[in-house]
Amino acid sequence: MTVVTATHNQGKAREMARLLKPAGIIIKSLADCGVTEVPEETGTTFLENARIKARAAMEATGLPALADDSGLCADALAGEPGVDSAVYGGLTDSAERNAYLLRQMEGKTDRRAEFVCQLVLLYPDGRELLAEGRCEGEILDAPRGDGGFGYDPVFFVPEYNRSMAELTPEEKDAVSHRGRALRALTETLL
Repeated sequence: MTVVTATHNQGKAREMARLLKPAGIIIKSLADCGVTEVPEETGTTFLENARIKARAAMEATGLPALADDSGLCADALAGEPGVDSAVYGGLTDSAERNAYLLRQMEGKTDRRAEFVCQLVLLYPDGRELLAEGRCEGEILDAPRGDGGFGYDPVFFVPEYNRSMAELTPEEKDAVSHRGRALRALTETLL
């Protein structure tokens, strides 16, 4: 089955393709399909935003569309950055967002946080499959590692005693919110 992934984030697209390949799902990016526009994410939850993106990608391509909305939720910040993770602090650059997050966390003793991923697979006939994944950890005091993308350098993964950015792709896939959500989704397809 060929599915368009409703993202221009190449890191996300590569993760999705790698994780869904064993299930026989071929991922095409929006760019592969000549789609350059993305809808405004006006939802107040990860699920609402994933649905908005999936519907727009499906309507633009005619293909089943897989969208995720995901983000980092810090306990000490009442769940921020949450659904605003990609534009936290009004910033779009990952390094700047990470620095902003660390400034918001200064003086906080509660460093608990989790990555959350909500997936929507929408078919042209109206069928919809949902999956969710979570990865619990902590916000570090400073970035560590150069792998991954987004908040990975500032997110500590207790299972590996390293930041998400210090994990190999295989280690990240095993524990990440997106990896868990994609595995849950493939189980519903089998």
